[in-house]
Amino acid sequence: MRLPRVQLFEFNDSNWAPAALRDTLVESLSLALERGRVLRDAVAPFLRFLDACGSTEVLDLCAGAGQPAAIFAREILAAGRTPPRFVLTDLFPHPAAWRALQATLPSYLSFVEQSVDATNIPPALGGGRARLIVNALHHFPPRQARALLLEMAREAPGIFVAEGIHQNPLRFAALAPSALPALYASPLRAKGDFAGRAALTWLSPLALAASVWDGCVSSLRAYTREELLELVAPLGDAWRWDWGELDFNGFGKGCWFSGVRSGR
Repeated sequence: MRLPRVQLFEFNDSNWAPAALRDTLVESLSLALERGRVLRDAVAPFLRFLDACGSTEVLDLCAGAGQPAAIFAREILAAGRTPPRFVLTDLFPHPAAWRALQATLPSYLSFVEQSVDATNIPPALGGGRARLIVNALHHFPPRQARALLLEMAREAPGIFVAEGIHQNPLRFAALAPSALPALYASPLRAKGDFAGRAALTWLSPLALAASVWDGCVSSLRAYTREELLELVAPLGDAWRWDWGELDFNGFGKGCWFSGVRSGR
């Protein structure tokens, strides 16, 4: 079932939402991606993408709590390959979470503590690095998504997009086995805000309700293959594009989308 795309709000990308709620949702989703092995099917195409664009450094935009980059790095190591060096950035940085991840993968993860707008990448930060964006493109309405992808392509050898969501909101339920434990363990992972997160998760249904809302809205915001190709159409024949599906937990669906400059 494919529903029309709608651009409703999500708590985790709203400035007006309490920081404790945003952090709870972002970190819980990050752990759910890892424990649910949502990105497992994206690893092989990501390796092909790296080979095609010849990049050893990847600028991770809208990195959230940083787990997607860590997942890619660990899976690539497990495959007997050397991962690229990921540079984590976000409009709302998570330096504490990133620092903890960096300690586990010091050779492959670094980060920028300052806020980085993915639609306006500083040239000194982006020059020559491949671009990665995971579970974030759907946050942008079509006009902004097009601007984002065009900005990602600027001075980049390639861009890789992964989304662990499907246009059918019912498939969001596939994340429940990994997302619910991650959500309710959030206060135990809090750095200095135990009371706030406990109030949101253990003492009220607010975090759960916000998580379910955000998941359903994310599904309704998801882009199809045809829509993605339309968004990057202004780049013309200068880029080669590829697309594929992700399958996880027997029911979950997502997709990956990559582009490499022609001639590479």
